[in-house]
Amino acid sequence: MPHPRFGTFSIVAHDRELGAWGVAVQSRFISVGSVVPFAEAGVGAVATQALANFEYGHDALALLRQGTAASDVVRKLTAADAGRDERQLGVVDAKGRAASFTGAKCMEWAGHEVGDGFACQGNILFGPGVVRAMARTYEATPGDILDRLLAALAAGQREGGDKRGMQSAALYVARAGAGYGGSDRWVDLRVDDHVSPIEELRRIFRLYDLTMLSREDPATVLPISGETAVALQHDLHVLGYYTGRLTGAWDDAGRAAFSRFIGEHNFENKQRDDDTVWPSVLEYLKQQAAAETARRTRTAPIVPGALDRGPGAAPPGGGASPTQPPRSTSK
Repeated sequence: MPHPRFGTFSIVAHDRELGAWGVAVQSRFISVGSVVPFAEAGVGAVATQALANFEYGHDALALLRQGTAASDVVRKLTAADAGRDERQLGVVDAKGRAASFTGAKCMEWAGHEVGDGFACQGNILFGPGVVRAMARTYEATPGDILDRLLAALAAGQREGGDKRGMQSAALYVARAGAGYGGSDRWVDLRVDDHVSPIEELRRIFRLYDLTMLSREDPATVLPISGETAVALQHDLHVLGYYTGRLTGAWDDAGRAAFSRFIGEHNFENKQRDDDTVWPSVLEYLKQQAAAETARRTRTAPIVPGALDRGPGAAPPGGGASPTQPPRSTSK
């Protein structure tokens, strides 16, 4: 049974400063993240698409591990493939050298553009403006590889993207030891089926960035005192974590309440021991407290008193929940 063709636009890139390699991709094809992107820290990144040869991903990484340059990887894989005229491939190697290939029989419009540390490629597109916009945007966007990959993907869509429409998108970036539990999988996000997959990918990334990454400028942390302490005490009180007075004095009760909130909301990556708080966490807490206040205001109670208890409150009819051993971020 022949494999289906699918139109796709993608970018593979290397961030020399961070030591990261990644792929961003969108397609009118379900679960494109399960087919196109491959990346390995210290090795490189690969996008295999059009009439995608899945083995290109594994074979390319194997060659890259041997130190093979991106252009030679593309040449070797396509030369050995009888179906190369229907393939598209983008590769960036450990040194940031990039190369791309578009088979002569890829469905129009199909093509690629290679730049310093990246390669953009696409097929069944509105036209060459898609990959051109991706390349120019990646080059011009400030920030690290994550910001630049997402910006490039959005730019490609603004130029028309896949001419059949949108369905799925993915962002996969590898960086040594930077992922969950010390893995190399720094960011691995997928939107398998959505009417606006790139915007949905960006929404999910914003939450992932807030929860799991440490990309904020340390100079922006705020001391927990005065108005900041009062705001924390107030919002933790609304959510049921803090039962003390709103004094603005940051004491052990406030620290314990905030620590429990951090743990239950998977913010261990943002926990600090110097009585300061990241602005992003402060804003998230504010939003959660506002949502809780709205819930109490708008929801008709079923159990008497149920709406007066925040999600961090102790269970009814008993004391605090049993003490649990320290844990890493829950999944």
